[in-house]
Amino acid sequence: MDRLDSDLLRTFLAVAETGSVTLGAAQILRTQSAASLQIKRLEETLGQPVFLRHGRGVSLTPLGERLLPTARQITTALDTTLRTLTADGLTGRLRLGFPDDHSHGILAQIIAAFSQSHPSVELEVVCDLSARFPTMMENGTLDLAVYETETPDDPSDVLWQDQTYWVSSRNHDLLARPELPVALFDRACWWRDAALDALEAMRRPYRIIYSSQSVQGVAAAVEAGIAVALMGSNVIGDKIMVLGPGEGFPDMPKSNLVLRTSGQDTPALHSIEAAIRKAFARRSGAG
Repeated sequence: MDRLDSDLLRTFLAVAETGSVTLGAAQILRTQSAASLQIKRLEETLGQPVFLRHGRGVSLTPLGERLLPTARQITTALDTTLRTLTADGLTGRLRLGFPDDHSHGILAQIIAAFSQSHPSVELEVVCDLSARFPTMMENGTLDLAVYETETPDDPSDVLWQDQTYWVSSRNHDLLARPELPVALFDRACWWRDAALDALEAMRRPYRIIYSSQSVQGVAAAVEAGIAVALMGSNVIGDKIMVLGPGEGFPDMPKSNLVLRTSGQDTPALHSIEAAIRKAFARRSGAG
């Protein structure tokens, strides 16, 4: 007998809310292939498609529209039940630091769930540039920080690794231009430094024509065919392709998302650290 699995419903919700399998997969910390497989399983269970595929992403079918409120109700009820049954009366105050580019995804979901489970724990969340968090941890401004770095101090701190790539629009040929148009992050981060070092090593004329503080801003410039850029794997899709050695671009390093704590021995700090590590370990096991 076919049954609706709650994991399938969570993937369905993520894709429906973002309008993209790639973005939905990133939101729930799964790979694009894993999310696509789950959507396929859901559609096989229902006997009909829940999404219409098109060049801009996906949209809901009439069946998907009918499923949406039920999926939200079921997953909300399950989450509420889990929080109610596992609440342990934690108290205290935590100062947390998250990078801007990750503050609206899985980390925001973890914080929301933690706050509902432990309402007596006061949370102070700082969203800032990854490059600033190591100093903030050293001077005692934060109790816990999650941030990106090229070289982690301790391998056990790593939550997730993402390969970086030079990318370009699939629909625009920028490589034949005398000067390569480039988009960069306009902030202090190792991504910008790595991109500039690679461009100098390539000995190819280039010009920085676009800067943005966000991944979304740089990705939009690439998709529009304005420039090439150094980005993570989550932007690769129907409109954005990888530029590799075949196009004269070098292999680039991995980005490491790390978690560091102040080392305080408090139940509240241990609890939120465990929640964050568990969420990212779930993605690692999803394949």
